[in-house]
Amino acid sequence: MSNLKKPIVTDQAPSAIGPYSQAVVAGSLIFASGQLGVDPKTGEFPDGVEAQAKQSLENVRALLEAAGSGLDRVVKATMFLKDMNDFAAANAVYGTFFVEPYPARSTIEVARLPKDALVEIEVIALVD
Repeated sequence: MSNLKKPIVTDQAPSAIGPYSQAVVAGSLIFASGQLGVDPKTGEFPDGVEAQAKQSLENVRALLEAAGSGLDRVVKATMFLKDMNDFAAANAVYGTFFVEPYPARSTIEVARLPKDALVEIEVIALVD
């Protein structure tokens, strides 16, 4: 392993379901892999886009905290939605996790997400 990047692993977020890290710290940035709204304790999805968006962001928070960072240090977020008609609902949940100055963000509708999830969120954040 290169000393230029360090993998972050926590049982407070779902484990990787493929050949990737939950998150990686490189320099002063943490790159969190996309987080589905899966409960890390049960492996199950809650019902509905709001509940999945909330769990996804809880998983993101857990990864950031495991790396010594936090949601207040997020500089870029990407939200993937199965259906853009769910944007307002997912956005309302997203808004409860962040305060000004808000991170830059992209939202993309996708044909399908892993495990048929309704939402997936990934972030880039500052870390010490």
